[in-house]
Amino acid sequence: MVSHIHHTHRTGWLRASVLGANDGILSLASLLLGVIAAGADLREIWLAGVAGLVAGIVSMAAGEYVSVSSQADTERADLDVEKHALRHEYDAEQAELRDIYIHRGLDTELAEAVASQLMAHDALDAHARDEIGISSALSARPLQAALSSCISFAIGGSAPLLVALVVQGNALAPILVVVSLGFLALLGAIAAYAGGASIKVGTLRVLFLGALAMLVGHVVGTLMGIVV
Repeated sequence: MVSHIHHTHRTGWLRASVLGANDGILSLASLLLGVIAAGADLREIWLAGVAGLVAGIVSMAAGEYVSVSSQADTERADLDVEKHALRHEYDAEQAELRDIYIHRGLDTELAEAVASQLMAHDALDAHARDEIGISSALSARPLQAALSSCISFAIGGSAPLLVALVVQGNALAPILVVVSLGFLALLGAIAAYAGGASIKVGTLRVLFLGALAMLVGHVVGTLMGIVV
């Protein structure tokens, strides 16, 4: 029997983890580069970095939880609609499922048999999966998303912050850029590998957007330093 490796079941936590780590690196690196370009001293750089890290952790956790909770609420509402329809319009729901399978390529007789057997086994699951598109692998998990995001943000944001704590002087900004881009490249490669996508494309995409974000942070910091 041929066995295939699929990656869809990783979508929820992988998205939250990659987003969190990516935001952690980019947010802290861009913030620190902006503060450095504005002419801040070492103490101010550290304070900005720690404040940015703490604020980012809380923001990522809260934002992911609220966002994914909204998705979960929508899923529950759709399932409630299906439950009501199955209680009061069972035959119509079975016909609806049959038509879905006909549209996918089954002949009428086979589609009728499949719909009937799946409805007898678990009618709600059949409609959730084939009519609405809700499955156990892709269903919303707010707490998992929130924890993945805040932990990964903390890990990602620690990299540029540690550079700011260790390196001083004129070397800080260029080393911060190099280290941040290095971690972004590693993150992009790991995410692409875990998701079964092209490692080259995933890495280059993250590197380009990361460099752009840090450039914007540096430019804004420079302008603020001139104005203030």
